[in-house]
Amino acid sequence: MPKTLNNNLNLVNFLGKVFKLLPQFPRMIKYIKKIKKIKPDSTQSIGKLIELNAINHGNIIALKFENQSYSYTQFNEMANKYANYLLGAGVKNGETVIGFLENRPELLFLITACAKIGAIVSLINPNQRGKVLIHSMELAKSKHFFIGEELIPYFEEVKNSLSNNSDHKHYWISDQQITACPIHYIDLKKELEKAAKKNPIATQPIIASQVYAYVFTSGTTGLPKASRQTHSKWLSTYYWFGKVNMNLGIHDVMYVPLPFYHTNALIVGWPTVLAASCTMVMRRKFSVTHFWEDVKKYNVTAFIYIGELCRYLLNAPESALEKNHSIKKIMGNGLRPDIWHELKYRFQIKHIFEFYGAADGNVGFTNTLNFDCTIGWSAQNFKIVKYDVENDEPIKDSNGFLIPVSKGETGLLISEISSKSAFDGYVNKESNEEKILRNTFKPGDLWFNSGDLLQDIGFRHARFVDRIGDTYRWKGENVATAEVEGIVGNLKCVEMCAAYGVQIPNNDGRAGMVTIVKRINENFNIDAIANQLQKELPKYAVPIFIRLKDEINLTHTHKIKKFDLKKEGFNCDGQIYVMLPKTNTYIKMDKNILNEINKGAHIF
Repeated sequence: MPKTLNNNLNLVNFLGKVFKLLPQFPRMIKYIKKIKKIKPDSTQSIGKLIELNAINHGNIIALKFENQSYSYTQFNEMANKYANYLLGAGVKNGETVIGFLENRPELLFLITACAKIGAIVSLINPNQRGKVLIHSMELAKSKHFFIGEELIPYFEEVKNSLSNNSDHKHYWISDQQITACPIHYIDLKKELEKAAKKNPIATQPIIASQVYAYVFTSGTTGLPKASRQTHSKWLSTYYWFGKVNMNLGIHDVMYVPLPFYHTNALIVGWPTVLAASCTMVMRRKFSVTHFWEDVKKYNVTAFIYIGELCRYLLNAPESALEKNHSIKKIMGNGLRPDIWHELKYRFQIKHIFEFYGAADGNVGFTNTLNFDCTIGWSAQNFKIVKYDVENDEPIKDSNGFLIPVSKGETGLLISEISSKSAFDGYVNKESNEEKILRNTFKPGDLWFNSGDLLQDIGFRHARFVDRIGDTYRWKGENVATAEVEGIVGNLKCVEMCAAYGVQIPNNDGRAGMVTIVKRINENFNIDAIANQLQKELPKYAVPIFIRLKDEINLTHTHKIKKFDLKKEGFNCDGQIYVMLPKTNTYIKMDKNILNEINKGAHIF
């Protein structure tokens, strides 16, 4: 078994990796310079790059999806049809449209079309339902709603609750045409038959600082926040991941089984493919059963992951296909140290470009030197500062300034906000202040609060440790505890509740757990609670554990003390219910079930 990486990088190991990469330095420096030349008023844009690929590599397959295939010329022409149709429908530069559909080519055509004409597509998570879905659709005011056939039933449930719905235009984007276009919807594909496929002239004046999409992140209020995604941020990742790090060629095939409403696929995987003018294979939803079949079918040479995806692959039975493939490089984030080596050696993958970043952030790390168990390094101005986890706040010195950690120590990641490292922020500007630290090391400076704990391992390299506060990650999604508490707290039988994430052996991320104080004289029905939670919450946000307690301790400012609850987890006294894998109901935890969970026997 290979040795685990030491807590700190040593000089010999570091210089050895640098020396091995020396022949690549001229190329890397060339494209790093290009990143620095991306100015806010530059007329570089996503649309222009896609048009350039159509000119230079028109016959190369740009996108494969199931049995569909589009060359770079065909992809550009389809995006143009969407763009020209949007312009004809009155969508203006700076206007927002709503996109609510699953991973499929139509979603990329819509994103590209908006980027070409200066519009903004608000990428709604297709797993959202009810109040959360209404909130997300209302955040960015729009008259144009593009709804996938597969999601019409869920949109219909909330459509009449949206403000000014009489002014809305609803576009039906057929999928497998299982149903006919509903009444009061516009059949988009039929309309597109008449749309021009030439490049719209509206693309020419688009500048890098413009927003082309909204991507939703978890908010401290419990409801998602819409982060602004700019052309310049996308262009930076195009050069950084595509040209500097992954450096794929036109014969490569990148497999993207991740959702395009998240930034991993949208601003890391896709730009990397376009930078190489190679082929991207898009999958509607990740499937561990079909993963290696797809790898063989499409002759995949690289893929993008999240940590949970890797663990699912490792938990699956071994197959001949996993030993016979052409994958040389993978990129992604959240690959935990406990499975890093097993993944690398079982699947014989030489290069793991683990990275760190956030949809709303202004700093990124990349494992350029291919170290084990690290998120790599960052060229941006960042600090890792001392943090009091129990009291959930940074530690300050006698002057009120934050204190950087020493090598080997863990702390809160923060990054300087400047003209060179902008914080694009959210649609709701009030949310921006939650992420900005002022007077951090000197009066007047501004720093972005990542909300993540990192370990400084030297040479500007770091290792991801955990998230802080009231957001935890489960099934590749960020879950805001306030969202869960808002649903649970509205149940008649609940007097008080606290939601938080807990670690389960052999599972990535943190599973949801809710401690409940029952309301006196109200019937506590665990089956009714399970039904309500599944109705109101996305599947990934439904708590795995429910704990009953007589009381929940509060701080002197009446905040719930979650530190002790998190520390106790599900290994605690009292009555606990658990929703086991592949079930939709809660059962009482007994010693046998508890022992199985602690042994890692259950993959949730």
